[in-house]
Amino acid sequence: MSFNLAYPSEQLKPYIKQYWAIENVLKSGESYLQRIVPSGLPEMILYLDHKPKSEKRPIEAHCLLNGQHNDYYDLIISENLSIFSVLFQPQGVREFFNLPFNELTNQSVPLAFINQTLSRELESRLSEGISFTDRVNIAEDILSGLLTVHSKDYDFKRMSHSLELIKKAKGMVDIDFLSQQACLSRKQFERLFSEHIGISPKQYLRIIRFQSALHNNSQSNHWSMTQLALESGYYDQSHFINDFKALTGLTPKKFFADCDSVSDFFG
Repeated sequence: MSFNLAYPSEQLKPYIKQYWAIENVLKSGESYLQRIVPSGLPEMILYLDHKPKSEKRPIEAHCLLNGQHNDYYDLIISENLSIFSVLFQPQGVREFFNLPFNELTNQSVPLAFINQTLSRELESRLSEGISFTDRVNIAEDILSGLLTVHSKDYDFKRMSHSLELIKKAKGMVDIDFLSQQACLSRKQFERLFSEHIGISPKQYLRIIRFQSALHNNSQSNHWSMTQLALESGYYDQSHFINDFKALTGLTPKKFFADCDSVSDFFG
């Protein structure tokens, strides 16, 4: 299996976190299961070869826009896999697609349903890219053009500031404080946050605390589960375990033993 990672240009850095790609060749009859957990980051993904299968979230097209999700699902991979992905900043994706992003919550939507012309161009041009670098340059070219069309939203800076506060606090921040910093009432802030980020502030803070626990564990895996829970902002181990079960389907101990525990958000 080969894995590649690249970062966006300065122009697109406020909107895109990174690009990544995987090339995975399986032996005949071989298969494996990949558990997908909430990361707090929306994604546009292109399957250049075979598509995986999922009972919980059907993969209906080769080019998908993945909204925020607040639970887990499994991908069943039984054929060769070639993926190119654009991982957006939480507040960035709406600058390319002019729609309320909470309409995509817990969904993997064919990009053609949102923008058929863009979907065709991405599939055609990225499929022709010879290398990962070629595909990154193609994606940058297409998305830069799209940004100039849709990026007229004056609330972008407001949401960017809110997300920076959430990231610095690792999810341990009060919603009333966030709404005050945004110069909005709590109700106005919750509505705006949901439209731009895709889920409610309360749900999002829960995901970021979970992502903080993944990051803390990868940095200090000698900690006990109790210490990890406290360092990651959980009031007690019971709260820590309940959140992990809701977001991963597994206890923390089982998840860290069986799954990739690197944080996408803090990585």
